[in-house]
Amino acid sequence: MQKLGLLGGGQLGKMLLQAAMDLDIHVKSLDPDPDAPCAKIAPEFVVGSFLDFDTVYQFGQDCDVITIEIENVNLEALKKLQAEGKKVFPQPEVLEIIQDKRIQKQFYLDNNLPTSDFILTDSIEDITKNIDFLPAFNKLGKGGYDGRGVQKLSSEEDISLAFTEPSLLEKAIDFDKEIAVIVARNEHGEMKTFPTVECVFHPVHNLVEYLFAPAEVSENIHDEACKIAIETASKLGIVGLLAVEMFLTKDGKILINEVAPRTHNSGHHTIRANHTSQFEQHLRAVLGLPLGDTTAHSKAAMVNLLGEDGFTGEAKYQGMNESLSISGVYPFLYGKKITKPFRKMGHITVVDEDLDSLKSKVAKVKETLKVIA
Repeated sequence: MQKLGLLGGGQLGKMLLQAAMDLDIHVKSLDPDPDAPCAKIAPEFVVGSFLDFDTVYQFGQDCDVITIEIENVNLEALKKLQAEGKKVFPQPEVLEIIQDKRIQKQFYLDNNLPTSDFILTDSIEDITKNIDFLPAFNKLGKGGYDGRGVQKLSSEEDISLAFTEPSLLEKAIDFDKEIAVIVARNEHGEMKTFPTVECVFHPVHNLVEYLFAPAEVSENIHDEACKIAIETASKLGIVGLLAVEMFLTKDGKILINEVAPRTHNSGHHTIRANHTSQFEQHLRAVLGLPLGDTTAHSKAAMVNLLGEDGFTGEAKYQGMNESLSISGVYPFLYGKKITKPFRKMGHITVVDEDLDSLKSKVAKVKETLKVIA
C-alpha cells in the first residue's frame, strides 16, 4: 500500500481522505491545528507547521508521495525531499511560481497565456505613479487567499489603502462571467478537464458564494476555456490537479485570473455530479494512475456554507432538516466546531436535470440553511 503524505488537514484534506479510503490509500496528514477536519479520520495525523523546514522534511521521510491541500508550505523542505528521490506533486518548482502572484502573472505573460494587464509594485509610490491604470485590483504577491490580500483601488482616493509589501496592480476587467476549469495531469502526461463551471462571488468578501455546472456558455467558449486550462497545466508541467479561474469578457475573450495547484472550491460538486470527483482525480494524478472519466451525469450547483454575520461560537446548523427534505440536496459539513462571520463551515451540492429547478433549489437552500452559534 502506498503512503501519501498530505501537507494540510483542512476541509480539502478531509474530502481527499474520503476518496483515498475507496482506493485503500494510507494517508498521513500534517496540520498545526489538533482539531483540524482531518484529525479524526486520517490514518496518521501529525500536529505541526507545514511552514517549518524540519517538520516538513521529517514528515516526508516515510512517505512514497507527498502532496498538498494548501499552497503556503515550506518549499525548501519539499525540494530537499524531491532531490532525495521522494515524489512531490505538485512539484516544488510549480508551487514556487504559484505561491507568488507576481511570478504567476509574469509566467502567463512569458508563456503567451491570456491574462489581464498588470503592473508590479513595491510601494505606494509605485501605485501613485500609475494613477491612470486605475481602477485596478491590488494583490499581495504572497500570502493572500479567500479574498485576503486583494482589494480594489478605484481612484486616487483609495491609494492610502494600497499594500506596501511587494504586490501587483491588475487591471479591473469588465467581465460577463467568472468561470473555472479544473484540469488533471499525471506523470505520464495524460490530461483531462472537468466541464467549465460558472462562479458567483460574494459581493463583499471576494470568495465563491455559489457556482453552477456546467457554465451557461457556448460550446466554443467551453472548448476555449478547457484548451487554456490544458495549455497552462502543460506549460507548468504540473503533476496533480490545477484549478484555472478565468474571466469571460463582454466581448467573448477569456483571460486567466489565478490558478490553484490542488483540489479547489470550484470542483466540490464533482463528488455528486461527475463520474470521477476532483478528489479522486487528484489522487489518480499524483499516484500515477489512469485519470478517471470527468463526464457529468447531471447539472449541479455548489453553495458555500458560510458562518452568518454576527455569530461567533459553537456552530449550530439552522434549517438542516428542511434542506435535507429537498431532493438532490447534499450537505458536506467540514467538522469545524467554531463558527465566525463568513468562515467556510461546509458546502451544499445540489443536483437536478433541469436548470430552472436547480436554480430554484439553490435559492431555497441559501434562504433556509444557516450557520449560527
